[in-house]
Amino acid sequence: MLKSKTFLKKTRAGGVMKIVREHYLRDDIGCGAPGCAACGGAHEGPVLEPQPLDPASSLCPRPHYLLPDTNVLLHQILSVWRPGTWASVASSLRLPGSLETYVEQEQGENANDRNDRAIRVAAKWYNEHLKKMSAENHLQVIFITNDKKNKEKAIEEGIPAFTCEEYVKSLTANPELIDRLACLSEEGAEIESGRIIFSEHLPLSKLQQGIKSGTYLQGTFRASRENYLEATVWVHGDDEENKEIILQGLKHLNRAVHEDIVAVELLPKNQWVAPSSVVLHDEGQNEDDLEKEEEREHILKTAVNDKMLKPTGRVVGIIKRNWRPYCGMLSKSDIKESRRHLFTPADKRIPRIRIETRQASTLEGRRIIVAIDGWPRNSRYPNGHFVKNLGEAGDKETETEVLLLEHDVPHQPFSQAVLSFLPKMPWSITEKDMKNREDLRHLCVCSVDPPGCTDIDDALHCRELDNGNLEVGVHIADVSHFIRPGNALDQESARRGTTVYLCEKRIDMVPELLSSNLCSLRCNVDRLAFSCIWEMNHNAEILKVRFTKSAINSKASLTYAEAQMRIDSTAMNDDITTSLRGLNKLAKILKRRRIEKGALTLSSPEVRFHMDSETHDPIDLQTKELRETNSMVEEFMLLANISVAKKIHEEFSEHALLRKHPAPPPSNYEILVKAAKSKNLEIKTDTAKSLADSLDRADSPTFPYLNTLLRILATRCMMQAVYFCSGMDNDFHHYGLASPIYTHFTSPIRRYADIIVHRLLAVAIGADCTYPELTDKHKLADLCKNLNFRHKMAQYAQRASVAFHTQLFFKSKGIVSEEAYILFVRKNAIVVLIPKYGLEGTVFFEEKDKPKPKLIYDDEIPSLKIEDTVFHIFDKVKVKIMLDSSNLQHQKIRMSLVEPQIPGISIPVDTPNMDLNEPERKKKRHEK
Repeated sequence: MLKSKTFLKKTRAGGVMKIVREHYLRDDIGCGAPGCAACGGAHEGPVLEPQPLDPASSLCPRPHYLLPDTNVLLHQILSVWRPGTWASVASSLRLPGSLETYVEQEQGENANDRNDRAIRVAAKWYNEHLKKMSAENHLQVIFITNDKKNKEKAIEEGIPAFTCEEYVKSLTANPELIDRLACLSEEGAEIESGRIIFSEHLPLSKLQQGIKSGTYLQGTFRASRENYLEATVWVHGDDEENKEIILQGLKHLNRAVHEDIVAVELLPKNQWVAPSSVVLHDEGQNEDDLEKEEEREHILKTAVNDKMLKPTGRVVGIIKRNWRPYCGMLSKSDIKESRRHLFTPADKRIPRIRIETRQASTLEGRRIIVAIDGWPRNSRYPNGHFVKNLGEAGDKETETEVLLLEHDVPHQPFSQAVLSFLPKMPWSITEKDMKNREDLRHLCVCSVDPPGCTDIDDALHCRELDNGNLEVGVHIADVSHFIRPGNALDQESARRGTTVYLCEKRIDMVPELLSSNLCSLRCNVDRLAFSCIWEMNHNAEILKVRFTKSAINSKASLTYAEAQMRIDSTAMNDDITTSLRGLNKLAKILKRRRIEKGALTLSSPEVRFHMDSETHDPIDLQTKELRETNSMVEEFMLLANISVAKKIHEEFSEHALLRKHPAPPPSNYEILVKAAKSKNLEIKTDTAKSLADSLDRADSPTFPYLNTLLRILATRCMMQAVYFCSGMDNDFHHYGLASPIYTHFTSPIRRYADIIVHRLLAVAIGADCTYPELTDKHKLADLCKNLNFRHKMAQYAQRASVAFHTQLFFKSKGIVSEEAYILFVRKNAIVVLIPKYGLEGTVFFEEKDKPKPKLIYDDEIPSLKIEDTVFHIFDKVKVKIMLDSSNLQHQKIRMSLVEPQIPGISIPVDTPNMDLNEPERKKKRHEK
């Protein structure tokens, strides 16, 4: 049946438009209950569970179905879902457009009231319908709503109705479910008699007006890891003058949570402050101890350096909450039998969360997930509810799950919908696959990778041509052949964005059948590839370049060490070895030429763990050794990426996916310049070329490690490289590589950006067809935004994994003493690097409950004087390394000074520090 509504609308141009809205009402939609004779089997498949709920409920003793209203679903389910998924879920919360349950909007009735009435009509229809279907079973539908008026009207209409809390509390067999109940809105949670701590957030309409007029500024709220009373707001837009606004004090933070989009009001200049150098962690259990907070805020104000004053503001409203489920641990209340406890998130930027639970004793010492429900004005902390118990703190699987969740790494198994798009096995190259593809299986191609690598993206070859020139080929796995645009496999790969490599685990971007088998360029099997082939002279000058889809058969899968051994061996002269030697010779020329142009050779200490084969615990920790072959592979990957970037930009000037590396602002280099100056060296930073040359010259015969330290420090000065759409930017330059254009083409198994680049290149050479989203620069810009986020989170997750495994290593190793070099000098500490382990840590000189030493900090040199000893950047020291387990939530590697000897500060290496592993000692004592 068709129903229509006609109305007139005035257009901007002053005309009148007739609009007809049509509703198609069906009379063939079933109730969804299996075996319902009344529906005549009209429904295509059962929507309801075959067995209705029959829980031990004090309110609803009969078997029943639940019909929650939209707001209950949005509030209860979405309180633990990430914001990006809300719209898609909300759109699915609709009842079918049935003839019997459709309701017209009445005169003067708003959309929300009409929606409430429609759900009540559906509930009533279901109850009457189920009576006909199963009179002997007394089936009924229970209506769940938190809307007081909606509930009252439902009861008046004879519909059994309860609030979500009433129903969940009635489940006598499952009392723990009440812990998972989301609190009501923050307005409803405010206690009238409670003390108001925070100012009221302005409504969205006022915020939008204020932003438009310039009264307020909109930006992303970024909480500090080191100081819970401080945050910054990164302002959206082009206002360079007030790009970053500092916020200090609880009232100025005004209930904003890390990553929220907020509106801020700038304070008068006489109220501006400087970023505080004080480290403050929220350690108070008593949430009402506001006098202590005011004391701490006073410490912030007294630590101001006038030269460092920055634009300062206060949060006046929240434009968009970006809350997510948070991992952490329960801080059990000291009050016996209390149900109210504080949850401490693993991420120090997130405030503690107040929850109610009856399971405190069970959850103590375990990692749990909690969701925020609201933050009333009279509460020191937000309110939330328990979601999930992850496992015991310190357990490897639990901690890995925590770091994946905290860094938003998608790590669930691939769904059946995704797996359905994989090729059927056994698979082999067909005649259809060879269309628009060259057969290069005769070439002597080989791959060079780290030990144990199964996702082999790239392979190379080098051979001499009849004309005396060299042919060099980079062959990349043709992942885009298997992942077609728009299907579930493509969408999931785009969502994941990148493969994440943890110390013991790899979270694949694409299913294992592709990553470790069909797309992996393993030796002695036929594989599909995308090849970039150059003709070069012996001076590595490119004479020609061509791109082709291909079929290859790798003749060897080598590790870097195996490839190096072949190159160095005088006894080996086979085709693979000859190819490797040719590649290595050309790579050295290419690298020298890149460096002459100003490319930077920086340094970052990377560590490799050696695991016990049975326990999988780390038993040794070493810095990774780099060989010539590492550099050889890198040079040809860079050359392929640059060649492909030029090609796709020629063909798609507005739609090319490129990668850029912005030049750092001069202020970033201050620490590097000062550090070099302290060793009587000059570092010039006006261009990448001058920086590269300065680093090359910065050497000391008596201090061979100095140059490495300078390059590590230079790495810290760099900006993040990012993906971007060529049509949305005009700065393409890659600072670190000194290249005017660059992209990612060489790792499509582990980076989604490379898949898009493959698709662009395939269209450019006529090997594949295009599709609308490939040439939509706005969609490509959105994709780049997600890819940049995923790559950043993957890096953080990888670092967190290294940090956790380092803790495991030192937990088993005990206390050790090692040589270290100072990387940074702080006001009350030094940050050191231990070359043996590639490990960085902080040595503090002020400790709780200990006499404070006399510290003199000089920011200009920079240096720190303790008693009669002066510390400069790059000074050599000796430190004691141990695992500090005193805080189970945030276990950390702790370092103490051994040499130089400073009375009252330095610790003899053999001195045990019994309080550091107190929880562990208590546990062992208990076990005895």
